[in-house]
Amino acid sequence: MKAWLEPLRGGRMQTLWYVLAAIAVNQLLTAGFLALFLWLSKLILSRTAWGAQRAIRELVELTPDIARRVDAEGRESEVKLGSLAVGDVVRVRPGENLPVDGRLVAGSSSINQASLTGEAVPIEAAPGSEVYAGTTNLTGQIDVEVTAIAGETTIGKVESLIREAESARSDRQELIERLAIFYVPVVCMVSFMVWFFTVQTDEGREDAMIRAITVLVVTCPGALLIAYPTAMVAAFASAARLGIMIKQTKTLESASTIDTVVMDKTGTLTTGRFAVSRLAPAEGVDGAALLQAAADAEQSSNHPLARSILDTAEKARLEPQSIDDYREIHGRGVQAEREDGLLRAGRGAWLRELNPQISEQMAEVDQKISGMSSVHVMVGDRYLGAVGLEDKLRRNAHEVVEQLRGLGVRRICIFTGDRLDVAKRVGMSVGVDSVEAECLPEEKHGELKHLIENGHRTLVVGDGINDGPILARADVGVAMGLSGSDIATNSAGVALMHDDLRHVPFLLEIARKTKGIITQNIAASIVLAILGLALAATGNINIWVTPFYQAVAYLFVILNSLRLVRFGEDFAEDEQARRTMEVERERRRSRSREASVRLARG
Repeated sequence: MKAWLEPLRGGRMQTLWYVLAAIAVNQLLTAGFLALFLWLSKLILSRTAWGAQRAIRELVELTPDIARRVDAEGRESEVKLGSLAVGDVVRVRPGENLPVDGRLVAGSSSINQASLTGEAVPIEAAPGSEVYAGTTNLTGQIDVEVTAIAGETTIGKVESLIREAESARSDRQELIERLAIFYVPVVCMVSFMVWFFTVQTDEGREDAMIRAITVLVVTCPGALLIAYPTAMVAAFASAARLGIMIKQTKTLESASTIDTVVMDKTGTLTTGRFAVSRLAPAEGVDGAALLQAAADAEQSSNHPLARSILDTAEKARLEPQSIDDYREIHGRGVQAEREDGLLRAGRGAWLRELNPQISEQMAEVDQKISGMSSVHVMVGDRYLGAVGLEDKLRRNAHEVVEQLRGLGVRRICIFTGDRLDVAKRVGMSVGVDSVEAECLPEEKHGELKHLIENGHRTLVVGDGINDGPILARADVGVAMGLSGSDIATNSAGVALMHDDLRHVPFLLEIARKTKGIITQNIAASIVLAILGLALAATGNINIWVTPFYQAVAYLFVILNSLRLVRFGEDFAEDEQARRTMEVERERRRSRSREASVRLARG
């Protein structure tokens, strides 16, 4: 917004020049007319500029200033947000907005997260659920343990992204402003030439001066200067409404030229919610012993595979044993000391490097879990086998790939650290062009660098953590999901507040539409300036009309840019209709299943 209003501030000096010139030739009424109408136009434009971002500002203001803190005895007290600390418990009643990010510790409720995610269907929150500041508690009273406050909340990070985007200046905007620096002296020279040649005619000195002033007014570069920032602010507002947070204007510019998309598999094309599907112990190893060792090794890890293994162990009533010297080996797995030796769990290739003698056993195990993600386990030099896990493909993954192709994306790839057979199965299901599997982070970076060096304009979609190197290296990096770590990551230029892949094609669409709008704005500004110059130089436009003529240029640029806001509204309406259809379809399936059960019992 600051970038948008800066040209308007610069316009005050130009207005002063015009008024002084009119006074100099004793055109006092003209001077007053110019001052009034040019001032009014600047006022209207500045108010319109603030209005264009109202949706974003309302989003930031959703967090209440006061919270109800609950002490150890259960007593409530109203405190300001600044008085809260991580670990405090706050109480939120039905109909109130949440003041903090936190974890629900008591009560249950439906929570509307549309302000952050664009998802109109409320989530059902129960003890243990993660909840976020600025969202609305709908049905029940809940107690929330604070995990983040103020600027550290998800919505606070959104505000930081918006502020960063507002203050950013792209190469194109800087080029426009540099051209404007030369534009003004050229216009002044043209105005002087108009005065010089007119004064040689029978028009007279006063008419020549009025004509020169008219040239100055109609060629004011204000509309040109706001051609870029108005479109960008409207695009940011449209994207933010859907939960797409763009850090810099450069990122949106880059998204308009993307021809290659690289996606992570786990958590991007798939849901990332794994379940243990099969235990594949090595010969002579009991399945329970394999699961016990896997749970022991993974008990301190936050990886999705580790969480799934621990959940399965809990259901099997296996308690993880105590371990010492726990370490995570980046991109490979984990290791820890147990009573019976050094325990390792992770990628098969890593264990094979450490102990090549287990290759034959591992090959037999891999056949049992073909097509699944796996965690291989070894104690000392003894190979125990592997835990096979599967996660579901996102329902809209294939649709998104087709949309990307429809937008002209020439190459779509999967880069993953998972096994080749698992990655191939997912790749064939969604229809990508190539799959790079069993990649370490540095290997993903090398593959992406190769694509870029071969002239590809790349967009990478990942979780914002494990894919940090390629998110930073890509022309556009997109971090998936609502979690604070994803939003906070400095690697990605775009953060999706909702883990809906369909927002990726929308990002490319709005980037390309924004580029077209900016081109139209610049072209219209230049054409109107040249036309105005021709009319003013030949005396075919009256000085009283010039403020209206200039206002036409401003209004065209603003109204043309605001089409981007409508573009986002249309997309949101389409998405809402689609989600409503999906919910209705799921209800029909549930009714059908219930009817089948009743018939079977009858």
